Amino acid sequence: MCLFASFPSVTSARHFHPVMADDATRKAVSEIPLLKTNSGPRDKELWVQRLREEYLALIKYVENNKSADNDWFRLESNKEGTRWFGKCWYIHDLLKYEFDIEFDIPVTYPATAPEVAVPELDGKTAKMYRGGKICLTDHFKPLWARNVPKFGLAHLMALGLGPWLAVEVPDLISKGLIKHREQQGS
Repeated sequence: MCLFASFPSVTSARHFHPVMADDATRKAVSEIPLLKTNSGPRDKELWVQRLREEYLALIKYVENNKSADNDWFRLESNKEGTRWFGKCWYIHDLLKYEFDIEFDIPVTYPATAPEVAVPELDGKTAKMYRGGKICLTDHFKPLWARNVPKFGLAHLMALGLGPWLAVEVPDLISKGLIKHREQQGS
């Protein structure tokens, strides 16, 4: 299944923190349905129910964001819903910077949030772990932990990857660590 979505703007603060979220972010997140089934991939039948809730929440998030004209990622999963991959992008100075994204659902999900990786940015920022996994430890993971099992993948995108991109991509561009594909030949 392929999903299209967008994320709301975040504050210009160097480090995103949920308390610092602007009104648009709070509104967008409040419109994402909360999940009910506390189940991970090891729970065969309950996982199917949880996965259905995940898709419904992602679809709602997509619909809401499409109406706001803020398309910023495409996401799809394997048949089991345990491996997710796609593309995300960030618009900076009217130029689109596009990146591959991937993550696996942890066996302890939803108690443990997935670790989103942006492999091509691996080693370019201190806000990343080996393999291109983005750092969400300080702000997102405690928020996730307080909201188990209500938060799902739509929340991961809205409160995790989206704000990370909004902070890190402009910084990497300003440092010359990433260049727009049209500028790479020069």
